Amino acid sequence: MAACDSKTNIPEYERTNINSKPFHVDSFRTQWLKRLHPSHYSYEQPDQDEFDANFAKEMGIDEDTMSDLKSICRQRKKKQDQKLSLKCNKNRHEHYADELERVTSERKPEAVENLIPQGDVLLTINIYYPAVFDRFNYTRPHMTFLLTGSHTLAELRDAICCVSDLQVSGEFSNNPDMVPDFVSKDHYKSAFFYFEGVFYDDMRFPECRDLSATTIEWAKTRNFPLFTQGKMENTRFVDLKVKVGYPYLYCHQGDCEHLVIITDIRLMHRNDCLDKKNYPLLIHKDRIDTHKCAVCHVYIGRWYTTNDQFAPSDPCLFCDKCFRMLHYDTEGNKLGHFLAYPYIDRGAFN
Repeated sequence: MAACDSKTNIPEYERTNINSKPFHVDSFRTQWLKRLHPSHYSYEQPDQDEFDANFAKEMGIDEDTMSDLKSICRQRKKKQDQKLSLKCNKNRHEHYADELERVTSERKPEAVENLIPQGDVLLTINIYYPAVFDRFNYTRPHMTFLLTGSHTLAELRDAICCVSDLQVSGEFSNNPDMVPDFVSKDHYKSAFFYFEGVFYDDMRFPECRDLSATTIEWAKTRNFPLFTQGKMENTRFVDLKVKVGYPYLYCHQGDCEHLVIITDIRLMHRNDCLDKKNYPLLIHKDRIDTHKCAVCHVYIGRWYTTNDQFAPSDPCLFCDKCFRMLHYDTEGNKLGHFLAYPYIDRGAFN
């Protein structure tokens, strides 16, 4: 992003190579559409012969030289791909990313109404681990999404997978089979995003509460700049004023806080996935180590107990099989005195 006149609403650096100054996303889109020829962002494939002729003319070479260059480039590309396939030992996440790129690149929808309009913007958004997560907290994104400018903040919120949304509250040592089917996200639906002085609350459901109101009132008593509010379900990304590369906030489940960083904003291209139904498009999900059962060390923990006379530590993780074998008799009666809580492992969703 080169420095530009701030009145044009084109991003310019605030901190070099870190983040831009704030700009309005739709104004940025409009400025690009004014400057570019429609063919530059059209989804139509250019005529290859015409492209080759224009390229040769611009480079000042004849047709024979152009033909030789194309042949050499193909051969070098083929050899390079072969070397990479032999040398690169990719893990399953990298293979997943490669496969995702292969199946989504230039993908067009079956129904015309699902085609993303030409000239829409595409945003790359990193969602980081919750602030309470010690490792890789501010250095490694948990998830990376692609969204178009016509998507709402609520659609991004629904795509974010956080373990705190999947927790089940309660103590179930007396009857572990009575764990309810609903998770925290079903019960506590309130959440908000914060961008450039505006709190965008999720108010789609009757149970939703205005989580940001307390923060706004607190800020008023301490002479902070005035904050405003909006609804995330009514706010599209093109409506936002943001800084590229700057950390913003997503808060849910009361106090589960994630950094949100928009790392790139550009116009849609013919090589992008053009099917609206595939968005928000997950292009990266970080892998975390799972926590195994303290007894068998094989299966992922499903329960954690406290004040447990049968456990080697306090608290202690157990898989479902070991938990029931140690703490209940053959008829399912509780043995000893302990407390047991359902446990959702972060690594179970790698």
